[in-house]
Amino acid sequence: MNDTRPRLHRDTPLTGISFDEPELAATVSRDLQRVEELLQKELNHGEDFVNEKVIHLAAAGGKRFRPMFAVLASQLGTRASCEDVIKAATVVEMTHLATLYHDDVMDEADRRRGVESANARWGNSVAILAGDILLAHASRLMATLGTDTVAHFAQTFGDLVTGQMRETVGPGDGDKIEHYLNVVHEKTGVLISSAGYLGALHGGCSPEITRALQQFGVYIGTIFQIVDDIIDIFSASEQSGKTRGTDLREGVFTLPVLFALKDESPAGEELRGLLAGPLTSDDDVERALALIEQTSGREQALEVVQQFTDKAFDELSTLPDGPVRSALRSLTEYSISRVR
Repeated sequence: MNDTRPRLHRDTPLTGISFDEPELAATVSRDLQRVEELLQKELNHGEDFVNEKVIHLAAAGGKRFRPMFAVLASQLGTRASCEDVIKAATVVEMTHLATLYHDDVMDEADRRRGVESANARWGNSVAILAGDILLAHASRLMATLGTDTVAHFAQTFGDLVTGQMRETVGPGDGDKIEHYLNVVHEKTGVLISSAGYLGALHGGCSPEITRALQQFGVYIGTIFQIVDDIIDIFSASEQSGKTRGTDLREGVFTLPVLFALKDESPAGEELRGLLAGPLTSDDDVERALALIEQTSGREQALEVVQQFTDKAFDELSTLPDGPVRSALRSLTEYSISRVR
């Protein structure tokens, strides 16, 4: 009988990262293939009608950035690329996939990774349950890694949910920029940070190296998200691969928009009036984008990116000099080059 189940992508590109040593690139690629194979095995652990749903987004591809960071972090330890590192990297990716299912329901998204979203295909209830079963798979696998890993992920889950709830509730009377950065930290930074921490922990790194990689993960995750938000506003659709101003259309004010709204220029004043209510037409969206371009929103957002870049480089400076540190530096440089 032919196996018609969706299969995961076998080739995972190391997007945005340069390696000084071909041996390190080969090791990371090989480890990522091991992650793919374990992910395939774990996501097909159950009833067929469940597996079809939980493997849907994994089979659509993705950068696999988080497991890549985990296996790369492990290279600075005494147990680099060991089986527990592969398990930890897989746990992080499964958790990330679960958050995508839940995010798509909350955002009423139609597409994800170039395919129909699970909620659009099977409905919200099935999409939520698919995310839940992914968390169950992740929990089962992390239980084999010991109580330290379970405790760490309990905190990570809490941070992820807090970030989603914080975004949903909104800033209230609080500072909107501080609120935005807190959401980015909790929804994006903590899981990338977790990848670095678990890769280092199970790779046998020293506590000092583990802490540095964990903190670097927070900063690189924040950089990625802010850069994505800048691209959403200021880059042509042909360059970004998605409709310009998507967040703005959905009523989500990201960092460059928040800075633009504080701008004291005539453009800033008109923008505040325009965004006082929902944008009801494409013309309104285009006008808002044009006004944002006339403010200092982009420049101020880039200043924040630079602040986090400096912090990321500070953490890297504490790591041993060599190909791993060089690779992580190149990743940071790639992240900011997308808007330079």
